[in-house]
Amino acid sequence: MDEQTPRPPSRRTVLRSTAGAAGAGLGIGALGDRTAVAAPTTAPTAAPEAVTTPKRRGATMAGVPFEGRATVRVGIVGLGNRGSSMINNFLALPWVRVVALCDPVRTKVERASTSVVSAGQPAPALYAHGEDDYENLCARTDVDFVYVATPWDGHFPIARTAMLNGKHVGVECPAAMELAELWELVDLSEQTRRHCMQLENCCYGRNEMRVLRMAHAGKFGELLHGAGAYNHDLRDLLFSPTYYEGPWRRLWHTRLRGDLYPNHGFGPVAGYMDLNRGDRALTISSFATPALGLAEYRAARVPSGDPSWKETYVTGDRTISLLQTAKGRLIRLEHDVSTPHPYSRINSLGGTRGIFEDYPARIYLEPDHKDDQWGDFGAYAAEFDHWLWKEHANPPGGHGGMDYIMVYRLMQCLQLGLPPDFDVYDAATWTAPLPLSHASIKAQGAPQEIPDFTRGAWLGARAGVDSAKPS
Repeated sequence: MDEQTPRPPSRRTVLRSTAGAAGAGLGIGALGDRTAVAAPTTAPTAAPEAVTTPKRRGATMAGVPFEGRATVRVGIVGLGNRGSSMINNFLALPWVRVVALCDPVRTKVERASTSVVSAGQPAPALYAHGEDDYENLCARTDVDFVYVATPWDGHFPIARTAMLNGKHVGVECPAAMELAELWELVDLSEQTRRHCMQLENCCYGRNEMRVLRMAHAGKFGELLHGAGAYNHDLRDLLFSPTYYEGPWRRLWHTRLRGDLYPNHGFGPVAGYMDLNRGDRALTISSFATPALGLAEYRAARVPSGDPSWKETYVTGDRTISLLQTAKGRLIRLEHDVSTPHPYSRINSLGGTRGIFEDYPARIYLEPDHKDDQWGDFGAYAAEFDHWLWKEHANPPGGHGGMDYIMVYRLMQCLQLGLPPDFDVYDAATWTAPLPLSHASIKAQGAPQEIPDFTRGAWLGARAGVDSAKPS
């Protein structure tokens, strides 16, 4: 086990821990003590330690198209809040069939099956026989694509199993929790010739896609810096006895000190800067505040007999990371889910000709704007909105329609035999700040090298989310 990213108990253990305070105390208290902050015995290094890139075990998956098919057959693993909310996006597409559903909670599987049948599709196969029944779903011969929306520690083993069974797989954030797991996903994708994608819906937000096209059109001049975040007050949900199936998400705050959820902020900025497509992230330096917010919320809102009182929180209330790219650009990432503030992903991009900042959306570009007055970002919609948003002006689904746009585009690529907009190298890169921020914070902000998961392929330009509309 890599000391930098201590592994949590399995979801099975997490679910059992809700049965009583004793089990929670044994599982959580010990890990909390083990990850307590201690002063380093040596001064942090001035430069990151060189990372050895493993030898490629298969051909690159960059730019590799899917096999075209008339009907895309989907299996869904994980039917909690996220998984159950995404089913209707798949069912809205006439060339997609949901053929199998899996979750250890049978009532969730049955409820999702009702949605499938109500949409006019045949009843899907149901897998609800314990934590490992996803293996049987992945072994089916009538599944083309596996969608994974389980607790985080399930993402890697399920994605791994899907690829080994010849299935393309899309995983909710984050892709995995350890660098070694990210490398294994890369290797497996190359060896099996199956795509493994981080399903980063924020890359498909209307604002994000407009900024992307403007950046590629040169409206910002030479790009210099960007910022992204997941600043979202989740205290009510983290302590809710019903929102999550057990306390699995809150438990991560007892184990890792870094940015637990970098993908929503990093993915869009990575697209603006063409990371893995002409530039790449080289290093990350991370810093964290004390971890006070969850304990303070617990003291004010949670009864003294609740099992959560056995927990010791170590994740800083706000983490800030600075990444540098091969072209010298800077990216700032933030994470804060345990203090009160309005929702923000920051979503900022700056260059030699101006800057965009979101929440609220505002822009300042030369020669369009002057006198230190922000301009109207909406004025650029007609020229720079992505074709997906022009074709689907009022998309259904959650998060302002970006969920539907993401599913539509991915299923379109599968049907038409196109390369996906992002691939396993993006999944690994966007998730790497999770374990590396933890390592950097433990080393008092010492920079950590971000691996080149593409093994040199980043030097070549290629398409990404800024796609051309298929003919």
